[in-house]
Amino acid sequence: MLSEGTLPGSRWIRRIARLRQGLPRRPLALGSFLAVLAVPGAGALEAPAAPPAQVAALPAIDRPAPVSERSVADRAVARTAAAAARSAGAANGVIRPGESLARALTSRGVPPIMVQLIERKLGPLFDFRDARPGDHWSLRRTAGGSLLEFRYTRVTDDGFRLYRDGTEYVAERRDVEYVRRTARLAGVVSTTLYDAVRDLGESPQLASDFAEIFAYDVDFVRGLRPGDEFQMLYERLYRTDRSGHEAYVRPGRILAAHFEGASGDHTAVYYQVDEGHGGYFRPDGSPVERQFLVAPLKYSRVSSTYSHARLHPILGITRPHLGIDYAAPEGTPLWSVADGKVIFRGYENGFGNLVKIQHPNGYVSYYAHLSRFVSGLHVGESVRQKQVIGFVGMTGLATGPHVCFRIAKDGHYVNPASLHRGVPALAGVAVKGPFRAARDTLLSELRSSPLVAVGEAL
Repeated sequence: MLSEGTLPGSRWIRRIARLRQGLPRRPLALGSFLAVLAVPGAGALEAPAAPPAQVAALPAIDRPAPVSERSVADRAVARTAAAAARSAGAANGVIRPGESLARALTSRGVPPIMVQLIERKLGPLFDFRDARPGDHWSLRRTAGGSLLEFRYTRVTDDGFRLYRDGTEYVAERRDVEYVRRTARLAGVVSTTLYDAVRDLGESPQLASDFAEIFAYDVDFVRGLRPGDEFQMLYERLYRTDRSGHEAYVRPGRILAAHFEGASGDHTAVYYQVDEGHGGYFRPDGSPVERQFLVAPLKYSRVSSTYSHARLHPILGITRPHLGIDYAAPEGTPLWSVADGKVIFRGYENGFGNLVKIQHPNGYVSYYAHLSRFVSGLHVGESVRQKQVIGFVGMTGLATGPHVCFRIAKDGHYVNPASLHRGVPALAGVAVKGPFRAARDTLLSELRSSPLVAVGEAL
């Protein structure tokens, strides 16, 4: 006769009893336990069988305890602390080509409200639109994430600082001491303005500065022709080292400029209207800067002009094309042609990825078929002239990479090519008194100053 201890499954029945009494047990695999319960003869013992519900519940002994409200709160506090830790400390970066200072900051996790604070406080000393590739910035925050200090150093070595002093923020400018000398550069374009300036031994940055002066009148990407002539009177900046040796550092501000080419003759002089505020004016006192730029990008060609009857390349029907198509490689940076506010950012039918910007005086500009938008661009955000907003693509009804650029005035499309000469961005100055004297002096020097020798600049 078999004893209880020799019965198959008796060892498991004792374990069940110990579990029901709350006694400790060794780990038990559910699959093995169920298999043993099915052994023939085990049911002959007069041991109380565990209800099915209890048997199924045995593995639940190893489940984690329910999460309490306190543990949820603790985790929320931990997440908040981690976010605060990320927002605290230091950050720094360099402005990349096609990037604005605001974009550079937000891409590194600086909150938009802090970017607005920096721009508002530094605005009287530094215009964010003057940010250039290679400029460096650094930022420090408190443990709570508020701004402690912001520094901005330009490639020109001059810099700006915004720091917290008690409950107030103080902005200051740090200028590098240069010896400024005036020189004249003149040449003839054979390929590009960039090449012409470089071949004369000066920094290509000077070519970029010259092109920006006349960007409202001349298309320096596609509008140049061999034989076009340029002249400029500009500052050359020198620095004296500890040994007393004076060395040329870089070109400074252009004081007077003249361009003669297929687009006509254009002349401009720099005039400081009041302390710290200046701009470029034509000889008649009208401002060179206009509300709208000639184009929203550096493009390869105009693939379609403004027309009231154009054969659509995809739909195959004739209908109005109330904009200008600028063809350019996919990914080419695209900028706003004027200051304004973003009123639409998204996908819209045949336009594909579209940005709409509202400008003063009832104008709205459209930028269609974008491949993507600039990170952080939102509806309601203010943008500056020549601030990058997206990149060329071919979304929507498009046969190749380009941007369809349109402008509406009070709800009706107008020809963008007719606008850049229209609305001045600055007030004019009287052609008498101080301006007349400054203009005559600068234009005289533009014609008579000695030319920079090739190779001298660099």
